[in-house]
Amino acid sequence: MARWLDDVAARERKIIAGDAEFVPSHDLDSAALAQLVADDALSAHLSAPLATASRKLEPWPDSVEGLARLAEDMIVGGLSNASHQVLSALVEASGMRWHLTLSAEDANTYKPASAIYQLALAAAPAGSGPPYLVAAHAWDLRAAADAGLRTAYVPRPGGDSPRLDDHFDIYAADLADLHTQLLG
Repeated sequence: MARWLDDVAARERKIIAGDAEFVPSHDLDSAALAQLVADDALSAHLSAPLATASRKLEPWPDSVEGLARLAEDMIVGGLSNASHQVLSALVEASGMRWHLTLSAEDANTYKPASAIYQLALAAAPAGSGPPYLVAAHAWDLRAAADAGLRTAYVPRPGGDSPRLDDHFDIYAADLADLHTQLLG
């Protein structure tokens, strides 16, 4: 699993740097899996189900209810490196809902390139101020802040914890706490 994710991340970095043409996330996943099969690190019969695994991920326990609650009081959008194809399947399988889906496909690059965060700024309602990027990855929040977004850190297992010198706008324990803080 680590080799697969490392390969995808390396391919994303090449795209961000302009050293490779943009391809959507589901194609990056397939290419990384094909490389593992070619390297005899994965059997071919396992690669097909893994290629679509990101479309069936289980949401965090508070995600479905938390997003629904947030969406009652504000516009909620997804800003992801995942392709629209993957995000549509993920939303359908998980029950998570939001008003707007923005994908790396819309910017032809991947996070942490500024262009993907500019999508969120451009999609914000007029006069609302910069939107918040909510994430469990401090690297993502740093890049969002550099692009002009407000930031909210919500910890998750496997996330990237803030450094001592990070200063995000909100630190929330979970999505219910985030909702409370945003309304407060």
